[in-house]
Amino acid sequence: MVKKRVTAPALTSMKKRGDKIAMLTAYDYTFALLMDQAGVDVLLVGDSLGMVVQGHDTTIPVTLEEIIYHTRPVKRAAQRAMVVADMPFLSYQINSEEAARNAGRLLKEGGADAVKLEGGCKTVPAIEKMVSAGIPVMGHVGLEPQSSKLLGGHKVQGKSIAAIERLIDDAKALEKAGAFSIVIEAIPWQAAQLITEAIKIPTIGIGAGPHCDGQVLVYADMLGLFTSFQPHFVRRFAQMGDLSVEAFEKYCNSVKNGNFPTLEESYTLDDSVLEEMDEKNAHSYKPNRG
Repeated sequence: MVKKRVTAPALTSMKKRGDKIAMLTAYDYTFALLMDQAGVDVLLVGDSLGMVVQGHDTTIPVTLEEIIYHTRPVKRAAQRAMVVADMPFLSYQINSEEAARNAGRLLKEGGADAVKLEGGCKTVPAIEKMVSAGIPVMGHVGLEPQSSKLLGGHKVQGKSIAAIERLIDDAKALEKAGAFSIVIEAIPWQAAQLITEAIKIPTIGIGAGPHCDGQVLVYADMLGLFTSFQPHFVRRFAQMGDLSVEAFEKYCNSVKNGNFPTLEESYTLDDSVLEEMDEKNAHSYKPNRG
């Protein structure tokens, strides 16, 4: 049975029905396949791969080519989920023509269903250009990780009335420009609720409380693969980091003490070949038959 793919209009319908949207980051085929099978609605090929996959301190070093590369296997895995590709730093900030061209590459070369970019009113020209070219766009307001150096780190946004009003204006501007959804990151839940109620397109929160139309997390966080720290807004739905370390230790010990692999876990020659070897007295390559 062919699964019905999640689309931009489908997400809007989910908001109207009050159905929550589940979104996770994905950077490879294996995890994307499992997420799709589990019913995740949207797979985000996030520039967070710079930190999760590449080990950088920020998302800034990630290139467009790297996002395209990681989008391809995620798209191959997704039978139902919508695949959204992040536009990395400086791929859309220069001018709207370059932004549309780069977004088009994410669809054409990466296979993405849509793109996501950070920023409020300042991104309107780029979004309008992309939408006019037929490219679905997801916005992103609140904490903008690509601007973390300007902000002095990853800090909660929208903590004053004026800041909340700016965020609402940003969200409305993105909606008017044609964005089909908006990620809201790291703002007080009351502010996120006001934004969600002020626009008709879905909001997807990360560190923005329960009143958004959906939620997104970095999969390595929610699986407990990162054990050195836990962001305030992250719930660990598994402790795979601890389990993985334990499994790796068991593997190392089994290899070093000779318990892995056993003959039962190895391939063997057919009896006819072994008999032929015996007949030829091939002493130099007689195997140990266990």
